[in-house]
Amino acid sequence: MAYSSRVSLVPVLAMGLSINVDVNATNADDLVDEPDQQFKWTSILFRRHQLKPLDLDATATRRSVYDDPHLASHYWPKKDYENLHRFDPNARWTHREEQAIIRKIDWKVMLWAAFNFNLGNTVFRLAFLCAELPSQLVSKRIGPDRWIPMQVCLWSLVTMAQFFLSGRSSFLVCRALLGFIPDLILYLSYFYTKNELPVRLALFWMSSNFCNIIASFIAYGTLQLNGVAGKAGWRWLFLVEGLITFVIGFMTFFRMPPSPTQTKTWFRPKGWFTDREETIVVNRVLRDDPTKGDMHNREGLTVKRLWIAMCDYDLWPLYILGLMFGIPNTPPSTYLTLSLRNLGFDTFQSNLLTIPYNVAGIVTMFAITLISETVNERTIIAMAEDLWTLPFLVALYTLPANPNQWIYFGVTSGLLSFPYTHPIQVGWCSRNSGAVASRTVNASIYNMFVQASSIIASQIYVASDAPRYRRGNSILIAISCVNLIFLYPATKAYYIWRNRKRVAIWDAMNPEERSKYLLTTKDVGNRRLDFRFAH
Repeated sequence: MAYSSRVSLVPVLAMGLSINVDVNATNADDLVDEPDQQFKWTSILFRRHQLKPLDLDATATRRSVYDDPHLASHYWPKKDYENLHRFDPNARWTHREEQAIIRKIDWKVMLWAAFNFNLGNTVFRLAFLCAELPSQLVSKRIGPDRWIPMQVCLWSLVTMAQFFLSGRSSFLVCRALLGFIPDLILYLSYFYTKNELPVRLALFWMSSNFCNIIASFIAYGTLQLNGVAGKAGWRWLFLVEGLITFVIGFMTFFRMPPSPTQTKTWFRPKGWFTDREETIVVNRVLRDDPTKGDMHNREGLTVKRLWIAMCDYDLWPLYILGLMFGIPNTPPSTYLTLSLRNLGFDTFQSNLLTIPYNVAGIVTMFAITLISETVNERTIIAMAEDLWTLPFLVALYTLPANPNQWIYFGVTSGLLSFPYTHPIQVGWCSRNSGAVASRTVNASIYNMFVQASSIIASQIYVASDAPRYRRGNSILIAISCVNLIFLYPATKAYYIWRNRKRVAIWDAMNPEERSKYLLTTKDVGNRRLDFRFAH
């Protein structure tokens, strides 16, 4: 969409406000235009113009709908938006200021956010699936800054309760209760733009790999307590992990402000940001996505908005991808330590041998997410996980009945070093939701499909197929091929088709017709004609 470089007085009435904003006060000629949203492979080869050194003192403010005299009023934040007092369409800031604030957000917000067998695994995933949407609704109503630390503390208590496991029933109950986990996607979207969010989500899941590495060492040490106080070593492991998690959860109550403009409190009187920094944080996020101002961060969802979000068929292709993309690598991951023990490694060695693929996974996950955002491409890049996994699955299928233990370790470690594309896809789902209310529900539904994927995957390796699971691996190979040949290409084709239809209608309107549409339409989020799906 093209924007006028000079903007006149904008009356803001559409959102229930009677405010006049003189957006002529600042010349819009210095604004940065949005990059081309359509990915072209030639852009990788011919990018000399992007190699010029960045002028850190030049204006970094990106042009948006707030600079269009015909459209600005229709995108104004709601009157109860918690950051409205810092919203200013005339605000300008430099690259130096923006980079400094992003580093501060990474340090203050992102760093802390990142801290954070068949029947048993199925119960865990099923509980996660069932809890995901209710958890998101509670989070939207009371605020993720309250709900996330509450969940962490509750999770730690359940973890410590496993110290007292006495049988099958208590084991399954604990696995079910551990299905409640925090969701930070909505919270992080308050601070980051849509291009920055997937990379931060990758950092979040990278922290999971770091935790797995640390947990391997903790497990190695804690299991040595076997017999202390007459208790098995694994009981002490759960107790130690629960205590550590509880401390982190309690501290999180003091480390998660509700929004960028609500960081000042009795224990943090100066807050995290200056008034100038708050203005930059709020306006850069709203210029990137004006829909982030259409709800208060403590505003609950109505039944109507919930139903609209659940019936949003334009996100169903992403739900199907969420169901299918992770299946090929899940069973080898679940059964790795068991298979290593069957091949002659002891318990301690098996735990330590999970470290190499976790380290490699950190590198590949971060690299693939950076590539996705650099080239502004999601579908093709997200196929990398299945492309990586497929040849290793074929290698597993062809291994002899009694393989060399180190060859098996090398093949499975290579497979599990895959570039995890979940951060790309969950960010993709968030972006294609198009509204705060929809984003909350759609991200939950996507995660529910991902957990359903784990339930399906946990049934592919069965005891009758042990120990090489040739039948199971053949199923995984087939699923990987379906993902690569059909599902991902079909998803990209669908979103291209949907965008072309909307562009044809929107471009045929004159400015007055567009303004009338935005003023009278009942469409919300990604149902609006001015919304474009990422792919």
